[in-house]
Amino acid sequence: MSTARMMYSSNLTGFILAVVSSAFIGSSFIIKKKGLRKAGVSGPRASSGGYGYLLEPLWWIGMITMIVGEIANFVAYIYAPAVLVTPLGALSIIVSAVLAHFLLSEKLQKMGVLGCLLCIVGSTVIVLHAPAERSINSVEEIWELAIQPAFLLYTASVVAIALVLILYFSPRYGQTNILVYIGICSVIGSLTVMSVKAIGIAIKLTIDGINQAKYFQTWIFAMVAITCIITQLNYLNMALDTFNAAVVSPIYYAGFTSFTILASAIMFKDYSGQSASSIVSELCGFLTVLSGTAVLHSTREPDPPTLPDLYAPLSPKVSWYIQGNGEQWKQKDEDGSPPNFVTILRQDHFK
Repeated sequence: MSTARMMYSSNLTGFILAVVSSAFIGSSFIIKKKGLRKAGVSGPRASSGGYGYLLEPLWWIGMITMIVGEIANFVAYIYAPAVLVTPLGALSIIVSAVLAHFLLSEKLQKMGVLGCLLCIVGSTVIVLHAPAERSINSVEEIWELAIQPAFLLYTASVVAIALVLILYFSPRYGQTNILVYIGICSVIGSLTVMSVKAIGIAIKLTIDGINQAKYFQTWIFAMVAITCIITQLNYLNMALDTFNAAVVSPIYYAGFTSFTILASAIMFKDYSGQSASSIVSELCGFLTVLSGTAVLHSTREPDPPTLPDLYAPLSPKVSWYIQGNGEQWKQKDEDGSPPNFVTILRQDHFK
């Protein structure tokens, strides 16, 4: 078989896997959200810090669906270049938006559709003008790239940003600003991809007969990947439980893609020798993604009101009562039991 034919066959396999991956991942957003809604009826919601969804079978079906999609996506990168695979991830946005419309009754407005298209176009432009990937032949080689000063600075910045978002912004603005939860998932996701790529190379080399399990770097990358994946899933669940799934999906895709390309550029020095036109094209693509994200965020429809969470702490409420002399008296509910009367009317009111 000729080299050209082998490359065509490999790219076709990667294309099919990427499409299958998008279908599974897009569906998983909807299945998991239905599971989160069902779990929220009988316990604290994920957006309130609850983990009752872990006992909900429907959520696990969505989780398994996402894992299958991610595995297909992982294998697709082995057979095809990132320039082909990454843009196809945008298909998951279309899948989740369509399913959300029919299964979750989450209407996506016309401007929201425009924002979705802008995210897809911008992300595609970024990927198509991204430089070729650097060939990596061992885990030790990736480790040398990971400990270079530029990437260590990026990693420290990502950890600092994630901690600020988690510790300060999440408790205060997480329920009202979709960019808080999605921001955590996006920045952490860039480190996930770098670690998963190292693990993938280790597995491939081990299958080829070069054992990589004997290197401590392989296990460090594995621990980083597990930690990042757990963090991503936790805050992605909170985002899905709080905001419209048709909006969460494209914003997550746009942020995740942008930070992943940035991390890859810093770690692998992909932009060395790039032409000015390619760099300008990628900047335009990034601005397009930001514009699409802004449009989607501004046209987001709030989820329908739900019953109060009986497991969440009650907020202070103020009750007003009328005393016998006609003067008003107020008491906070949590200060003590309310009086056993609402209104005391003087007898002369009946005269």
